[in-house]
Amino acid sequence: MFSEVISEGIIIVNDQRQITASNNAANKMFDYREGELLGESLDILIPERIKDKHSKLADRFMGEGKARQMGKGLDLVGVRKDGEEFPLEISLNPFKLKAKRYVLALIMDISEKKKAEQTIDYWFQIFDESLNEIFVFDAESFIFINVNRGAQLNLGYNMQELGKMSVIDIKPEVTMEVMKRLVSPLVSGRKEKVIFETVHKRKDGTDYPVEVHLQTSFMGKRQVCVAIVLDITERKNYTEQLENTVEERTQQLREALQAEKKLNELKTKFLSLVSHEFKTPLTSILTSTSLLSKYREAEQQEKRDKHISTIKSKVKYLDNILTDFLSIERLDLGKVNYKVTPFPLSKLINEVVYDSNTLLKEGQHIQYPENIDGLVVEFDEKILGLALSNLVHNAIKYSPEHTDIDLKVEQESEQLKINVIDHGCGIPPEDRPFIFDRYFRATNVLTVQGTGIGLNTVRQHMHNLNANVTFKSELGSGSTFTLYIPLNNKENEENLTG
Repeated sequence: MFSEVISEGIIIVNDQRQITASNNAANKMFDYREGELLGESLDILIPERIKDKHSKLADRFMGEGKARQMGKGLDLVGVRKDGEEFPLEISLNPFKLKAKRYVLALIMDISEKKKAEQTIDYWFQIFDESLNEIFVFDAESFIFINVNRGAQLNLGYNMQELGKMSVIDIKPEVTMEVMKRLVSPLVSGRKEKVIFETVHKRKDGTDYPVEVHLQTSFMGKRQVCVAIVLDITERKNYTEQLENTVEERTQQLREALQAEKKLNELKTKFLSLVSHEFKTPLTSILTSTSLLSKYREAEQQEKRDKHISTIKSKVKYLDNILTDFLSIERLDLGKVNYKVTPFPLSKLINEVVYDSNTLLKEGQHIQYPENIDGLVVEFDEKILGLALSNLVHNAIKYSPEHTDIDLKVEQESEQLKINVIDHGCGIPPEDRPFIFDRYFRATNVLTVQGTGIGLNTVRQHMHNLNANVTFKSELGSGSTFTLYIPLNNKENEENLTG
């Protein structure tokens, strides 16, 4: 029979969907012996899960009676005798014989075709998802045929745009003649691969260095070039980075030497400072102590009180200096333990003002802030007291007699501003960038006692507590130092205690 010499499977079924004939190719395809399918229902060749659907389609086809390709656009499957499913393509051809209706099904096993398609899909996925740029372009015109997604993203063009462009459009330094010379040994077969460095230009005008691995292939009879492109920006920058590293290390060495020199200068300055700042009050204490012994009469009590007051004042001054030194040491060693608690601001300011009154010069007054009753602050009370005392004491120290020191409190949405305003000598513009540096003293107050430690300590404490301190100053008119205290310090408390 003719049906036995063709490679496609042939199965004939009647209008009852019974198999009336099958050729050798169909028997082998479904793994049945010759004659074994005769009289069986067509359902024997159909997977169980789609039998109902297939039955309805078959009945409708029998009613229409027109030849057609079955399941166009669908994935059709058959089932072998052992239950294995496999993909099919089927052409249906109805006919009549002796007034009976039959259908001849021409069946092709497309398992290999499906595998090939899957393989193509797999390699296309690799092509499209490669981290490198991959280009396929015509070997003569250099017009792009395909460009992977990585290259499209890097260049900023989509495939529709690239399909109208050539290699020359993304290589500003390469002409058509240069490109022909590069491709020539590949097209002629003298070389299998060419590797070169060039520059790619993005849609936005920026460019980047690349290394191109170029070879040829064929799409049917059409010769094409395949370029695998590596972005070598990092490699190009390696030498520059190495030189920068050497320069950076050299600079670090310079900075280390400069830091050591500065440290030695600070040590010298510190020793000089300690010597001067301790010697002056100690001399006053010694002098007052010596004079006290001379005033033994009752009517000389006023003079005794004067010298006792001097001794107390100088001892307090020395105690403040030692407190500053110890505070610096604890800050440097990271040994400061902060305790954030709620407290009334008015209580703290009362204590600071009361303590500062003993330092006031003749005619000086501290103006108490308004509208702070009932204002509760959540902060480290001891540290805020230290910071505010330092600023008030400086305001007293650097202001003349018969002037006021004003304390003002401003409440904002997320922070509290405490301003300490004096009407003193102010800070020279050239000294202002260094005013918070340790041991720094402004040039216009070098004759006034001071260590240059207080403001540095205040700033470090404020920063550690997510707060801040700033200043404004006008030479000859005074200064305003401002503490910025966060109103919601819960997160800060967790950071300090967590």
